[in-house]
Amino acid sequence: MNDADIIAAARAGFLDEASDMLHQFEQALLVMETAPDDSENLNAAFRAAHTIKGTAGLFGCEAVVAFTHEVETLMEALRSGELAVSEDITAALLLGRDQMGALLAEVRDGTQDPAVQARSVALGERLRALHGAVPAATPAPSAAATPPAGASGLWHLSLRFGADALRNGLDPLAFLRYLGTVGSVSACRTLHEAVPALEQLDAESCHLGFELRLQSAASREEIEQVFEFALDDCSLALLPPQAGTEDYSALLEQRCADDEAGREALKALWLALGVPPALLQAPAASKTPTPGDGGAPPVERRSAQRDRRSDEARYVKVRADKLDHLIDLIGELVIAGSGAQMVAHREASPAFLEAAQRVSELVQATRDGALGLRMVPVGETFSRFNRVVRDTGKQLGKEIELLVTGGDTELDKSMIERIGDPLMHLVRNSLDHGIETPAERLAAGKPATGRLALHAYHEAGSIVIEVSDDGRGLGRARILAKARERGLVPPDAEPGDAEVWQLIFAPGFSTADAVTDISGRGVGMDVVKRNIESLRGQISLASTEGRGTTTQIRLPLTLAMIDGFLTVVGGVHYVLPLAVVSECIDVPTEVSAQPNRTCGAFDLRGEVLPYLDLALFYGHAPRSGTGVDTPAAAARRSLVIVRQGAVRLGLVVDRLLGEHQTVIKPLAGIFKPLEALAGSTILGSGDVALVLDMQGLLAAATRPGATNARATAH
Repeated sequence: MNDADIIAAARAGFLDEASDMLHQFEQALLVMETAPDDSENLNAAFRAAHTIKGTAGLFGCEAVVAFTHEVETLMEALRSGELAVSEDITAALLLGRDQMGALLAEVRDGTQDPAVQARSVALGERLRALHGAVPAATPAPSAAATPPAGASGLWHLSLRFGADALRNGLDPLAFLRYLGTVGSVSACRTLHEAVPALEQLDAESCHLGFELRLQSAASREEIEQVFEFALDDCSLALLPPQAGTEDYSALLEQRCADDEAGREALKALWLALGVPPALLQAPAASKTPTPGDGGAPPVERRSAQRDRRSDEARYVKVRADKLDHLIDLIGELVIAGSGAQMVAHREASPAFLEAAQRVSELVQATRDGALGLRMVPVGETFSRFNRVVRDTGKQLGKEIELLVTGGDTELDKSMIERIGDPLMHLVRNSLDHGIETPAERLAAGKPATGRLALHAYHEAGSIVIEVSDDGRGLGRARILAKARERGLVPPDAEPGDAEVWQLIFAPGFSTADAVTDISGRGVGMDVVKRNIESLRGQISLASTEGRGTTTQIRLPLTLAMIDGFLTVVGGVHYVLPLAVVSECIDVPTEVSAQPNRTCGAFDLRGEVLPYLDLALFYGHAPRSGTGVDTPAAAARRSLVIVRQGAVRLGLVVDRLLGEHQTVIKPLAGIFKPLEALAGSTILGSGDVALVLDMQGLLAAATRPGATNARATAH
């Protein structure tokens, strides 16, 4: 890897980290708006902005540094109590966050847009104007909080970079340049005595040190933060303007110990830098520097930084395509393992069977571990809606509270990325159509503030995400009238509520009186449904007029591999998700007595459940001698009880083969007309098995007017 590759990789890492910091900054600002007195939250927002500025400075991103400095200055005024949090300040900082994102996008793309630069200038002026506003009425700061009289003056910095600084991607010159953002370097000397002879020089090792004087009114913390990203690879000693003889003596002891020649050389260098000779005289009595004197490097700070870096070192960022390739390989390993087990059973060798079983257990553990790498909390997706709710509520003149529960529920990363847009549409629909204005809510006897809730939880091997509001609800009569007008419902039909709500998902369906910037164009809900179904998920609605609407999305935990339950119907293998299987029983008498009935109902210990005969549903021809056309043959078949949400369903199958690790493969387009199939998988024998879609089967079994005649064999 050459230098260009190293710099490019470091730059990509900076942009990824900056994206995370922007997200943290935005979330902290939204919390600040509702909890302005939360000092820790203010500090978190400031740290995020400072980290972006500091890292951007190291990579020479001057536009990012200049604008973020304006944001940071206003944040510092809020932290110090000079200004109070207000709606204008929060709005300006949120716009500043967006502008920082636009500037970072330019860095990523390598472009420069004059409009973006003009926006930086305009927003910078707005931020400076807010900083110049009348200070908040706050108590006078205590003496402890008042900067010392000598805080504005000459600081002395003694800096020694470690041998591995260059190898770790640090550029000493970049730090010295960035030091100019907190003050003015009045004098600097480079210590190069440790550089070895040319024939012994390792070009990747760093042998440099620096002694310099900094004219600055910044605090100790602000100056130390310049070197925040290098503290593990350098030794920094910082002496404030009011440092005394004891402080310089302690620093001399630290740098030179018993090396008298080194002591005299360092003293001479300090004199050349402009350190007053009186400060370099031997102290009359030894004094241990206090923490505020600054004689010794900030050991506690370095230790904390090292602990933080150590904690971060436990995490490794991996490219998504590499992870996807790993999952694919493990899927093939699962299939190969199933084949090995089949051979072991055929050979009937105890040693072979034991080895194959051990390999199978390890493959399963590896599969679970690999899939776990792709699982991320849905809370990361939910958090993006805080800003949406805040901005949309202000745009519409509505007071809205966002409640998030179940944010730690995990879902496959590939699915997280694809549900963001459908969820965004549902949230905006609730904000625009669902929740009323404060005046309308008060007139209806509701609190002025509306409630929008995002809830996620696991259920029967699936993840359920609910978007609910306490608004006006869906107007059944209005939806039905619009549907009849468009010919979606016959004039004399009276569908149930569930069927009426499903009409909303028809392409182009809308009951909005006017088109707004947010919604009302009649596009979106059909796309939402298609996107959810492309993930093998289902979407449903429930609403009570005047009380609110709940949209429920049910998704599989992963699109890659599942624990399955293998069955045979008409010589074809079918796989059910193991998580939905409740029990297996013999086919009840009332089912076996009607061998030509595709679906119906049966009694399970006093509970009436629907059932579906898969052989008839998929049109399998009866098998000679054991066909499904006689009660005696049907009695030898089995009924698998599955649960989908709160509903249970019985599936009639020919044979049960038990648990099976299932690698889901997509079906070709030719199979799309077939109902209730989620995909396919390859068995260890090389045969293909079809993976069943539970929602589709349930819909077929409970469909009004479902056929009871024998299906035509295919």
